[in-house]
Amino acid sequence: MNLLENFREGLRSIQSNMLRTVLTALIIAIGITSLVGILTAIDGIQSSVNNSFADLGTNTFDIRSPQFFQRRFGGRRNKTYDAISYRQAQQYKREIRNKYSSIVTISSAVGGAAQVKYRSRETNPNTLIMGIDDNYLTIKGYKLVGGRNFSQTDLDNGLNVAIIGSEVAQKLFEGKINPLNQEVVVRGNQYKVVGVLEKKGSITGGGDDRQILIPLENGRALAANRELTFDITTSVNSNENQELIVEEARGIMRRIRKDRTGKDDSFEIERADALAKNFESITGGLRIGGFGIGFITLLGAAIALMNIMLVSVTERTREIGIRKSLGATPRLIRTQFLMEAIVVCILGGLGGLVLAIVVGNFLAKVISDSASFIIPWFWMMLGILVCVIVGILSGIYPAIKASRLDPIEALRYE
Repeated sequence: MNLLENFREGLRSIQSNMLRTVLTALIIAIGITSLVGILTAIDGIQSSVNNSFADLGTNTFDIRSPQFFQRRFGGRRNKTYDAISYRQAQQYKREIRNKYSSIVTISSAVGGAAQVKYRSRETNPNTLIMGIDDNYLTIKGYKLVGGRNFSQTDLDNGLNVAIIGSEVAQKLFEGKINPLNQEVVVRGNQYKVVGVLEKKGSITGGGDDRQILIPLENGRALAANRELTFDITTSVNSNENQELIVEEARGIMRRIRKDRTGKDDSFEIERADALAKNFESITGGLRIGGFGIGFITLLGAAIALMNIMLVSVTERTREIGIRKSLGATPRLIRTQFLMEAIVVCILGGLGGLVLAIVVGNFLAKVISDSASFIIPWFWMMLGILVCVIVGILSGIYPAIKASRLDPIEALRYE
């Protein structure tokens, strides 16, 4: 009996015990769904994050004020530095642009728990007010679905104009009114809406969609006597040496901030490509965790399948005796039962893969609106391989037990 005949015999045996086969295959399908589904969801999220970083560009780096923790006498204490001031940010911008063909944007979080009002409607008190310049949208990868960026007149004169996030626009105007040129109220001041941002989704927690952007000078005035900290983002030409420019930027900021030789930087530099690598390491850990969860589920499925195969051997003892009396060797008996276990696993695995693609992409979409639909060919091939391995491990003991049955005793079995 060759491999193909064993496969056909396995299918015939499965058809004769359809309910048991379906339940067994369902257990395997759930295991494969948990394994491949989790890995598919992680890949979908990774794809969304990669697209976000592609929009931002990997040749950018941020300079911001840090807040460190330092150990002291076995304990911990805060070590804070003065915030990066507007004058320091502007001086850095001038000096770096004089040396390199870099684009620099300066921004500041004016408020993080504000309400935006339009007539009788208002947002929740969780809207972020950002003061920005004309390069902010380009460098940060924001896109407008309507309206325009701030003009030089808006920026120079600190006019009361605003660009609002998609969630703010939906909350205030509900898709019934065109937000452009409407007047909204922020902290008692009226702002004319000149632009609406494209939806970023939940990959950033939704914060990018709950913000209102205003000219930097206007933001400074809105803050009144409160001290603001200014963040600086530099976009480097791809033809230039980013490492060199980052170190040059560090030297410029240390001189501007009057950092002493041998002391730590009083600021923090964070590169966009470093963020992408950090997220890849996080998703790598998530994949290991997902694989572990799937493995435990499949282990339970393998035990259930082995139990069912043992029951099948007991029920078919007389059949095994007849096969042996007709010349079937122990090797052929082992191969037949192993093939049955593998066929059940593959049938369950195929159903599990279909469910995994649906469930995995659904989870990725729930976590990140911008996640694209993916078909994880690698994980699918791995899933099929795992099914075969589970079938072999689950069927090997029952197959050996069946092959060792004495044909005379087997024929007497009732």
